[in-house]
Amino acid sequence: MYKLITLLAFTLIAGKTIAQVTYPDAALPTDTPSIFAKGLLSDGLSNRDFTISPKGDEIFFTLERPRIVGSVILHLVKKNNQWGKPEVASFSGRDNDHEAAFSPDGQWIYFSSDRPLLDTGARKDFDIWRVKRTGNATWGKPENLGPSVNTAKNEFYPSITRSGNLYITVEADYGKGDEDIVLFKATPTGYSKPESLPQDINTKYDEFNAFVDPDEQFILLSSYGRPDDMGRGDMYISQKDKAGNWLPVKRLPVPINTTTLDYCPFVT
Repeated sequence: MYKLITLLAFTLIAGKTIAQVTYPDAALPTDTPSIFAKGLLSDGLSNRDFTISPKGDEIFFTLERPRIVGSVILHLVKKNNQWGKPEVASFSGRDNDHEAAFSPDGQWIYFSSDRPLLDTGARKDFDIWRVKRTGNATWGKPENLGPSVNTAKNEFYPSITRSGNLYITVEADYGKGDEDIVLFKATPTGYSKPESLPQDINTKYDEFNAFVDPDEQFILLSSYGRPDDMGRGDMYISQKDKAGNWLPVKRLPVPINTTTLDYCPFVT
């Protein structure tokens, strides 16, 4: 059973501590991971992957059915400084949807879904879709990112940067392992061809579910099968050097990593 867990911290700017906006959890963050928003987001069901809006007033997260036979994206909204209860997102509920991610400007939600390309079509493999904000906490009709991003295999876990670059998990023939993390650079006409992230981030093992910070200075990812893997998958971090090159990854320490599967990172 997966439970949604996050480690919230305070931000240090110029030596001053600035508190985060209010989230739906009364407990302040500490150095020890704890179940987040118990009874609201983490309710004993299979809760996984979540994203918080840049303003801190909306949350999307995934609820999986037992044995991962289906999934739906749920939506929470804060009004008058009070968080509501989770409801099925307006663009979810009919197909298998998961892994929602806000764009840095808060105007788009990117997510993975096996929904058909046409309303009357058959389900396909998992693709990356996106949906545009139409108002305060309201969203339009999802659109598929098309063949420049999506293939006949699965695409998962989008992460979008301020530049418009898109990082996703792919099951690609050109990959170094069964699952790799690739970059699609934003261009005036769409996206560039996929670029597999360098060796050490992608290996012969499985790399998946990466969060890339909006300024592309660090990446948090999960990997399964590495020699230092403590369980069914651990989380790792890589940072860029001054020349913009990704440095070798480092496994995050205990207690962030455990002897069970650790994945789906997100940083506010």
